[in-house]
Amino acid sequence: MAAVWQQVLAVDARCDFEEDPRAQGARGHRRSVSRGSYQLQAQMNRAVYDERPPGSLVPTSVAEASRAMAGDTTLSENYAFAGMHHIFDQHVDSAVPRLQFANDDKHLLACCSLDGTLSIMTLSPPPPTVKVTLKGHAGPVTDFAWSLSNDIIVSTSKDGTLRIWNTEDGRCIREVADPEGSELLCCTFQPMNNNLTVVSPNAKVQRYRVGNSKHHLQVVNISTGKKVKGGSSKLTGRVLSLSFDAPGRILWAGDDRGSIFSFLFDMATGKLTKAKRLVVNEGSPISSISARSWISREARDPSLLVNTCVNKLLLYRVVDNEGTLQLKRSFPIQHGSQPLHSIFCPLMSFRQGACVVTGSEDACVYFFDVERNTKAIVNKLQGHSGPVLDVSFNCDESLLASSDATGMVIIWRREQK
Repeated sequence: MAAVWQQVLAVDARCDFEEDPRAQGARGHRRSVSRGSYQLQAQMNRAVYDERPPGSLVPTSVAEASRAMAGDTTLSENYAFAGMHHIFDQHVDSAVPRLQFANDDKHLLACCSLDGTLSIMTLSPPPPTVKVTLKGHAGPVTDFAWSLSNDIIVSTSKDGTLRIWNTEDGRCIREVADPEGSELLCCTFQPMNNNLTVVSPNAKVQRYRVGNSKHHLQVVNISTGKKVKGGSSKLTGRVLSLSFDAPGRILWAGDDRGSIFSFLFDMATGKLTKAKRLVVNEGSPISSISARSWISREARDPSLLVNTCVNKLLLYRVVDNEGTLQLKRSFPIQHGSQPLHSIFCPLMSFRQGACVVTGSEDACVYFFDVERNTKAIVNKLQGHSGPVLDVSFNCDESLLASSDATGMVIIWRREQK
């Protein structure tokens, strides 16, 4: 089999590894975060949750203020999405594997396509339009990520390149080719330092064979093309999905052999240290990983949402600072072969209950209440003509976007009461 060389690439050399990574953001790429804020948050969490059952995900009965902020609605009421706000078909006949609303934005949305392009769409002012098309990749675009300030997008492609785009005019700012010409499969930004991104190549180095194939994550500086000392680690297969925890200190990677690895990421040096491995189901690709770290004083347990080809959506609890996972719930969906993705609802920690949303191979979008023991489906959206590959909320949950294997993107609006 073809070997797989996994890489972690730096987006820009403007940030030195010696600088405090918490002070880095996107573009000006600087954010000020107080150590005292984290300490105070931890104290608040401990005070509120002394009597809370272990493993619970949702606000307790003392969460009156947070529920008021969210409108004090039930999950069924809040996620009563029904009407189609708009349909985009600029990528028709080519699958749209990923789409994502811009950070903290209600109306800016991007998607990538196997036709080799990306689209940035704006939903307001009406009518919704394609703002700019990003052209340059010579092969299918497999993944992309917004920077924190939404001024750049990083994309990966089967053409063996990573590209950095200006989101205002669609210019390709930089192209970085994989040294081995390998297909690049997925990417994600380091959340506290948007000068770093993570990508995963599907290497075609023929000297590695089954039984002694070497699969690596490798930290590389994009501007210089040099590997970072200590920034490599082995995996068992092609990495299909990546997700950092909120502080950017744990990276989870899911591969095509059914394993999820956790890595400790040293932001001062760029070093990767393998921590844990979980075999979810041998031979079942991990197509999506989504991490959720709680910022509310009423919900503290970090969680991981996982799509894998076992006809289930899996929810794990992160039990320690090495990224160890403990299965909490599973939800039935149709998932046997397609690269499906799922998300946590952005306001879930402020509601009575917690909701996750996923695509499915039966052409439906499913909303699940993670705390219901029975009848967990909160809503089911029908309208796609092929497997739903990805879903994304805007920041205030007023709109939901979904994409499918036929190239259709549907914008769903919340039902008006």
